[in-house]
Amino acid sequence: MSTVLERFHELGVIPVVVLEDAKDAEALGKALCDGGLPVAEVTFRTDAAEESIRIMASKFPDMLVGAGTVLTVEQARRAVAAGAKFIVSPGFNPKVVQYCVDNDIPVTPGIQTPTEIEMALECGLKVVKFFPAEAAGGLKMIKALAGPYVNTYFMPTGGISLENAPEYLKYNKIWAVGGSWIAKKDEIAAGRFEDIKVKAEEAAALVKMIRG
Repeated sequence: MSTVLERFHELGVIPVVVLEDAKDAEALGKALCDGGLPVAEVTFRTDAAEESIRIMASKFPDMLVGAGTVLTVEQARRAVAAGAKFIVSPGFNPKVVQYCVDNDIPVTPGIQTPTEIEMALECGLKVVKFFPAEAAGGLKMIKALAGPYVNTYFMPTGGISLENAPEYLKYNKIWAVGGSWIAKKDEIAAGRFEDIKVKAEEAAALVKMIRG
């Protein structure tokens, strides 16, 4: 198990962030670090994503900065070159996964089905993203999938909130949850970094309360 994935488990909540302007990257990184949640999955769907990763990785070397919504090998290459320490994809793209595995880059592909879990296992992956979590059946679906795959762990993302995160985190097959509620796009754009820091603190406290 890579040290990145071990850190995911320790932190418990992985903020999923959308940055429209790279000028906000440093303030966001500081808010998350000050809030006790030094990790960010920067979605690679905006023009500012690559530079935002570069800024956060440079300014906060101890922060775990990675790229999400990675759809192609080229995006994975660019993200890693910018300083991303992990790659997350919404679905299971064999080329992206194989590129990451071949280059020792921690990767968490999105899955919804037993077939996709078996594809992940075939690549040596033990942790997968379950996406979109709530829309795809939530914790009930994860428990059903976990039955036959005793060595697989899940990172549900999509529809997770401070209110329903506890039920996920209490289940021993949940590695961590994706926290898109921590730093919403409009909050980042409005410069509400103190609010983001407070939400990071709440999430960190929640994980500590549940996992010790």
